[in-house]
Amino acid sequence: MTERDDIGAESSPPRRGQGQLEAQVLAALRAASEPVPVAWVRERLGGGLAYTTVITILTRLRAKGAVERERAGRSFRWTAVGDEAGLAALRMRKVLDAEADRQAVLARFVTGLSPNEERLLRELLARNAEDEEG
Repeated sequence: MTERDDIGAESSPPRRGQGQLEAQVLAALRAASEPVPVAWVRERLGGGLAYTTVITILTRLRAKGAVERERAGRSFRWTAVGDEAGLAALRMRKVLDAEADRQAVLARFVTGLSPNEERLLRELLARNAEDEEG
């Protein structure tokens, strides 16, 4: 690595993945006591993210049903309506929906669970079945 490479590496913030950014945006919105503008979210995230990057993440979260927006003059104010667990569940559902052999995907998923995770899944399925019956 050259001296020039070292300088560039030190001056740029580490890249975050889309999922990580979405989780951070949701956390910031949940911390807000009221709907907030993009600039407020951007300030809470730090790291020098571009305004357009924050808007892109908010727009993606809105398409997933995780946030809502309301008109405030010429712009919008944003509110979280989901949490990180809900967002992860949406991602899992999207992956499952994209597969032709859903049964095989679910079977592989279940065989990869620990005994405690399998027990929890069974409990959740039983509770869901009870809710649907009653």
